[in-house]
Amino acid sequence: MDLLITNIKSLLLTETEPRPYAAGNHMAELSSVENAWLYIAGGKIAGFGVMDGPELAGIQRSKPGLHKIPAEGKLVMPAFCDSHTHLVYAGSRELEYMDKIRGLSYEEIAKRGGGILNSAALLQSTPEEELYQQSLSRVLEIMQLGTGAVEIKSGYGLSTEAELKMLRVIRRLRETTPIDIKATFLGAHSFPLAYREDPDRYVDLVVEEMIPAVAEAGLADFIDVFCDRGFFTVPQTERILEAGITNGLKPKIHANELDFSGGIQTGVKYRAQSVDHLEFTGDEEIQCLLDSGTMPTLLPGASFFLGLKYAPARKMMEAGLPVALASDFNPGSSPSGDMKFIMSLGCIQLRMLPEEVLHAVTINTAYAMGLQETHGTICRGKKANVIITRDVPGLAYLPYAYGSDLIDTVILGGEILSPGP
Repeated sequence: MDLLITNIKSLLLTETEPRPYAAGNHMAELSSVENAWLYIAGGKIAGFGVMDGPELAGIQRSKPGLHKIPAEGKLVMPAFCDSHTHLVYAGSRELEYMDKIRGLSYEEIAKRGGGILNSAALLQSTPEEELYQQSLSRVLEIMQLGTGAVEIKSGYGLSTEAELKMLRVIRRLRETTPIDIKATFLGAHSFPLAYREDPDRYVDLVVEEMIPAVAEAGLADFIDVFCDRGFFTVPQTERILEAGITNGLKPKIHANELDFSGGIQTGVKYRAQSVDHLEFTGDEEIQCLLDSGTMPTLLPGASFFLGLKYAPARKMMEAGLPVALASDFNPGSSPSGDMKFIMSLGCIQLRMLPEEVLHAVTINTAYAMGLQETHGTICRGKKANVIITRDVPGLAYLPYAYGSDLIDTVILGGEILSPGP
């Protein structure tokens, strides 16, 4: 269905020439069109401009039956791209939430068999159909919240069979929903208890059995490793990434969430699409990232939920880096995929401007998934993944009103998303 959105108060993040991402001071420079229209045809953005311009009249003459959506007082912007989630999981972990309230740390919970290992045990015993249905409800939820593209990781299997089960569920979600999905193999998420005394033996399993099986089945786009204190070392990470690259998987890395782990430098060395978390980032890491092509991706939802320090977003941008913000939707450290709330955390906790957080949850996260040519901005020829807000004063109101439902309409691939139940 072709659509014409008219009388838009402000059409945000417009481009005539596509760029891969926004970096440094450019993240605060927001291109927009006031009193605008947006034309969608064939599932793609076909044109945009000002209401009193000549192009609009030509479209309306040539398309008399065009479906029109009035947008007086509303903003229109690219749909969110969420480049870091673990939303395929079984059950929940609210009991650990209570442990956190009582003062136990993330690492303390993990050491006694909780955390990732708890989710792995639940997932291994959950039938694939049930896992799909649980995960489908989360995908439908984030779509209603305005997310049009999402990266989903495995990593709660921690065995070849269970990791493949997770990745098959991710593939089925891709096939049965209109959201664009990238799949990441994260077998190196943690060490199962049986391997705690000999972790390199688990690395052997990941490299020699899991990665070839994932590649043969064509189930993943990326490979990821949790390279941090208490998890995978730099040499272990390098071995896993090298095996992934050999099997056609593009690297990503969980890095520097808990300490200065060397994960950022390792990600840059292996040309990772993104390095994610980055709470511990200093001058050396920033210099390493500059002009590397690797997207620094911050996950403020995890810092908020766990009470951890926040990544130094302002310092990164002032050094000229791009910054992406993703939800880290998962049962243990960030049980929400609400990207509008992530925008609010970006402003409140990371001291980012509204214009900066908008770039961080659209074009920069699109780059972090390798989707920058088709997603993340309002540009002719890009996929028509679009949000229409409710009547709002302006962009700054979206992160300011952090608990309000301000999304009126979500359009994915040129199709209007039906309201949820």
